[in-house]
Amino acid sequence: MAVKIRLSRIGTTNRPFYRLIATDSRKKRDGAELANIGTYDPLKGSVVTFNEDIYQEWLNKGAIATDSAKKVYRLFKQSGALSPVAPTGIEAAQAEKIEQAA
Repeated sequence: MAVKIRLSRIGTTNRPFYRLIATDSRKKRDGAELANIGTYDPLKGSVVTFNEDIYQEWLNKGAIATDSAKKVYRLFKQSGALSPVAPTGIEAAQAEKIEQAA
């Protein structure tokens, strides 16, 4: 089984929001996932949540990160945040609304 770390869209029309997941490469973009690694908001260009331990664990197991997943990881590293990043204030409310809508 070839495992990839990639983005899965959970946002609504014109409001993209993504989960960073580990999944079998043969599955659909929004199909079954093996692990949820974090979330990314492209409208703000920020990583909302990210669990670096799980990310590194999957890479050590042989998972391949896509270019977009690598970009999210770089954004996380540039923010200088500690893992996992906890959503605050408005971001938490928006993430909760998006998850309820999905």
